[in-house]
Amino acid sequence: MRQLWADMGEITKAFILGAGLGTRLRPLTETLPKPLVPVGNRPLISFAFDHLIIDLNISGFAVNTHHCPEAYARAFPENSYHGRPILFRHEPILLDTAGGIDNLRDWLPEEDSFIVYNGDILTDLPLGPAMEAHLRSGDAVTMLLRSTGDELRVGYDPETGKVVDLRGVLAPDWPHRYQFTGIYLVSPRFLPFLKPGRIESVILPILEAIKVGVGIGGVVVDEGEWSDLGERNAYLGALALPEKGFPRYGTVPFERISSEALIEADVIIDSLSTVGPRAHLGRGAVIRESVIWADAKVSAGASLDRVVVREGEVASGSLRNVDI
Repeated sequence: MRQLWADMGEITKAFILGAGLGTRLRPLTETLPKPLVPVGNRPLISFAFDHLIIDLNISGFAVNTHHCPEAYARAFPENSYHGRPILFRHEPILLDTAGGIDNLRDWLPEEDSFIVYNGDILTDLPLGPAMEAHLRSGDAVTMLLRSTGDELRVGYDPETGKVVDLRGVLAPDWPHRYQFTGIYLVSPRFLPFLKPGRIESVILPILEAIKVGVGIGGVVVDEGEWSDLGERNAYLGALALPEKGFPRYGTVPFERISSEALIEADVIIDSLSTVGPRAHLGRGAVIRESVIWADAKVSAGASLDRVVVREGEVASGSLRNVDI
């Protein structure tokens, strides 16, 4: 398969969107960008890195930053992940998705396509078939879609493999609607549609490309798991993913209880919860479907049900459906 891709071109670089404010996930994102919130005792964005490396052998990453950029420096002090370099490109003013891509023109490949990946999703959907379809088609953009979801806003023609509408702007009556996964492959042919210095969503230049007949493709990928961790129910829902075999590639650890955690006698932790490094769980505490971050503390006798305890915070008493 890799030889086939090599014959059609290469995709070696990935841009992961990491600059969002994460307002729907507050207070968890008060001191962390959303892609760095811990999932399975590791930064959420690290699952994206592994996904792209394992499925596509991506060799270089760029991540745009805005909110709490110093947190990325702490998480990746050598600006690399498993030997692959990471370029962190700070945006003092948020540039949105199209602006973020435009801001990386000096880093983007001149002739080859690249992949864009939302930093707040958790997925193991297979990427290989979409890459092959993109390289074969010559489309300016290929969007990865799901046939089910909460936001079926992409008008897609299954017969031609083309995207014909987004958000009901061009073809509001189009009958075939799909969920956009936040992952898309981009050819250099698309870059002229970006307006240098403009703050705007990538949706607008994609619509412009469709209007003038430049191919915007779509690939429906319903295999694997896919979640947008933009709000707390989805974040807590990720606790159950390993029970479904996530991630499918099977080589990425999803840690439940850190070996560095201090857990006193008579503590009860259910099979869904996670406990981070140096977390301290006091005697007799009960933890159900909760996430205890690194360096957090749960007082003796506390009862937590669907609770997130952030780094450095203390949870006491009987708590349910709250973030500390």
